[in-house]
Amino acid sequence: MSTTSEPLRLITRDDVAPLAAGAAVFGTGGGGAVHTVQLSVETSIERFGPVRLMQVSELGPDDAVILLSGIGAPSVGIEMLGASAQVHTLIAEVERIIERPVTAVMAAEIGGSNGVSPVGWAASLGVAVLDADGMGRAFPKSTMISMNVAGLASEFAVMGDVVGNVSVLRTLDMAWLERHARAFTVAAGGIAIGAHYLLTAETAPGAVIEGTVTRAIEVGRRLLASTDPVADMADELAADVLVGGKVIDIERLTEGGFTRGSVTIQGIGTDRGRLLRVEIQNENLVVIEDGEIIVSVPDLITIVDTETGEAISTELLRFGQRVSVLAWACDPLWRTERGLELAGPDAFGYDLEYVPFTPRTEAVR
Repeated sequence: MSTTSEPLRLITRDDVAPLAAGAAVFGTGGGGAVHTVQLSVETSIERFGPVRLMQVSELGPDDAVILLSGIGAPSVGIEMLGASAQVHTLIAEVERIIERPVTAVMAAEIGGSNGVSPVGWAASLGVAVLDADGMGRAFPKSTMISMNVAGLASEFAVMGDVVGNVSVLRTLDMAWLERHARAFTVAAGGIAIGAHYLLTAETAPGAVIEGTVTRAIEVGRRLLASTDPVADMADELAADVLVGGKVIDIERLTEGGFTRGSVTIQGIGTDRGRLLRVEIQNENLVVIEDGEIIVSVPDLITIVDTETGEAISTELLRFGQRVSVLAWACDPLWRTERGLELAGPDAFGYDLEYVPFTPRTEAVR
């Protein structure tokens, strides 16, 4: 497993493919598929130039950072493309509210397209990207974010849809924001983008998960250069390969702005005879084998193509795919009492006790 090296200073077009590959891995099946977004961000950088990657320690008194993300069912996001003016409309409304210019944006989640899109948005806006995010992975709900764990309030949120509707939400807490944002998203056709959480040099330290953009690019670079991608990803992430097999059953539906269901994987080769079920709600949440919970949120579960190592988002899983399932430990923040309250199994409706996942390689040490 590699460690984080000296962070990038600029994100260029050549960094976008590794970022997309790494973000897909950290997406744990959610956050939106990265392929279309990758092309969009590459085009944006070609047009507007590279994007400065700013460290939290570099934030100054005049900096204002805003979280940006897509919200909704990933399956809808494949068919409903965004509009180029969407983010400009959102940021204009944010700047009207905060009465100062936005100098940087941050991904709400490093996972999936939501970890990649902010780079393209930053290029078109002419601002920096903060080398951090609010999850260290992808989660489906607004409440499941590091600032909420840290007790940092979000005073407002701005939501926008593809046709230009804008809504400013001032909710009592993040639970209410999730309800109202989800209602806006359903009204918008199942997908929207949002801006919230004003972060500054005073509030960002300790409230965000730092270095995650750099880390996603590192993971993506190793994946794209690998000749043994599944093994290399397991090594890079300190993960276990739970099973290698094929998809034999998928149950999936879109409701309430979420993609919900399960996927069943039958082991092949050395895993022949094994049967694993992965429960999903936008992201991969729980792995079950023979009635036993193998791993659950907030630890990370990613399904990858066995041949290429490319992470497969939940909306792109298909019958017959040859896949491998990887699992590894989440950021320590999510294993705190508050973190588990917000993003543990119970937060998703599972009546089970969270048991921290320990990779076999680590358990042997």
